[in-house]
Amino acid sequence: MARLWSTRLSVTLLAAAASLAFPKANWWWLGWVGFVPILLLVARSPTRREAMIRSWMAGAGFLTALHYWLIPFMGMLTVPVAAVMGLFWLPLGLAVWSFLRPGVERWRHLAGLVVVPAVWVVIEWARSWEYLGGSWGLWGLTQWRIGPVIQAAALGGVWLLSFLLLAVNVALAQALMARGAQRRAAVAVAVAIPLLMTVGGALRGDPAVSGSVRIAGVQPGAFDSPQERFDGHLALTASLEPSTFDVVVWGQSSVSLDPFADPEVDEALRSAAARAGTDLFVNVDIRAGDRTTKSTMQYTPDGPVATYDKRRLVPFGEFVPLRGLFGWVSGVTQAAEEDRARGDEATTMTSAGVEIGPLISYESTFPDLRRELAVLEADLTVVQGASWTFQGSWAQPQQASYEAIRAVESGRSAVLVSVSGTSAAFDARGRRLAWVPADQEVAFVVEVPLSQEKTPYVRFGDWVVWLSFGVAAVAAATLLVRRLRSSEPATFG
Repeated sequence: MARLWSTRLSVTLLAAAASLAFPKANWWWLGWVGFVPILLLVARSPTRREAMIRSWMAGAGFLTALHYWLIPFMGMLTVPVAAVMGLFWLPLGLAVWSFLRPGVERWRHLAGLVVVPAVWVVIEWARSWEYLGGSWGLWGLTQWRIGPVIQAAALGGVWLLSFLLLAVNVALAQALMARGAQRRAAVAVAVAIPLLMTVGGALRGDPAVSGSVRIAGVQPGAFDSPQERFDGHLALTASLEPSTFDVVVWGQSSVSLDPFADPEVDEALRSAAARAGTDLFVNVDIRAGDRTTKSTMQYTPDGPVATYDKRRLVPFGEFVPLRGLFGWVSGVTQAAEEDRARGDEATTMTSAGVEIGPLISYESTFPDLRRELAVLEADLTVVQGASWTFQGSWAQPQQASYEAIRAVESGRSAVLVSVSGTSAAFDARGRRLAWVPADQEVAFVVEVPLSQEKTPYVRFGDWVVWLSFGVAAVAAATLLVRRLRSSEPATFG
């Protein structure tokens, strides 16, 4: 029993260490090999039940390490939340044990190269539901700095990147367990996938560029007071050199003082737009009735001309799911005491002759929202962020890094302006145009190329996810039929 628990602890720690593939550590190479030891330990489980236990503990370890900055805010709920989130990995344990364990038929080993990555994609898609925390920490995002590799996202989104990375991990695990021809085949797959991705990405040409726009981002740093935050944005905006920018963007909750209710705030924004000689994209917390809406507002010297309301809210941070059942959580954690209102639809805003697709902070993690804006023919996407609650944590550079993948997926340059960092900008091929760390309090200007490329991912959407569902369903049905036809009793451990 001691040895059993030692193995379970090992797989938990290995999974937690895999989170180092993301910023700030940026050990991107773990994306290709980080799951190999986990797959080996799960595949060598003595029973199906033990494989699923190990997979569950690995999931809890990975997701806890990945979201470590939430621990002080979850308090006593940290352990039960980790345990619940780890349940998403149970199908992975079942798939690994069924298709990769030593001694299974050859066809299962071959099928495992497709089935296990497919199950992984289904798991990532399921846990990306907005009520569970969104698409944070998807495995394909680990490659954000590897330009040729991430071009696969234009074909199938981050889901295709995750699928291919897992396929390489599976092939390497098989190579360590198999012998002879099976080992050689596994090694060939492990070499071929990254080689083809690299060559294919390197050969991909640049998109047709229709022009450029100079975005001035304002990152004043963390302020406890809404008034100080507002004044910090005004001061940095005033410091910008005239005629060096086309649009000014502030971060999320940059204006926590409702301009519709406070004439002085409205006048200050009009004056700032007049002095800048261009539009201000600010983010306003608007109180209406008993709800607050978080809105992107395009301000001109004549006042606001366009508004976008945030549609996807942070669970527990901006609303409590099933508040009638879980409302008590607000009393023991820093969960929202009241639910914010949701917006209804995507929109674009025209400024400086450019169609800008706005999103707000948490929404930046969802690839489908970026696709919506591309379909609406936005020239670029702009995200207003704010993460001062987690100032100095790895959450900030992680959110910024995801913009590289979002840009490749959508065929549009992507800009993130955060109140307290990290702000960033990437072109449509995921090349970095700007990177402003969280410890800098500046107004920066970045020239952003414009394009309206229709990538296969924009055209066809989440086809990798639906194909993965199909593969997983066929695999499950095949195993079930074989079990029912077998005269031997099943072993459940």
